[in-house]
Amino acid sequence: QVQLIESGGGLVQAGGSLRLSCAASGRRFSDYGMGWFRQPPGKEREFVAAISWSGGSTRYADSVKGRFTISRDNAKNTVYLQMNTLKPEDTAVYYCGLARYNGANLYHESYDYWGQGTQVTVSS
Repeated sequence: QVQLIESGGGLVQAGGSLRLSCAASGRRFSDYGMGWFRQPPGKEREFVAAISWSGGSTRYADSVKGRFTISRDNAKNTVYLQMNTLKPEDTAVYYCGLARYNGANLYHESYDYWGQGTQVTVSS
């Protein structure tokens, strides 16, 4: 059974930083792409960042480019999202996903498994 467990969310002031982690188990982690999505209050889930199986390819939403960095440690079965210069509009529940393929996938439909989500709140 695949499990994805996110951590690292919290309350931060605008301009601050947070680092999200997602620990995976139950599948050969290094074979699959991973991604982060978020769901702001009252809105649909949206793509944030994705990384290929090796970490050699990454993709970002335009709204987070230059501020967020996705990375992975295959030895630890963990993917990270470093979030810098946070803005109030980054407030959302953040979810990590394990993709069906090994590339950096930006489509929600490409993900088979999801974590439970972690709340990120950015105050102005």
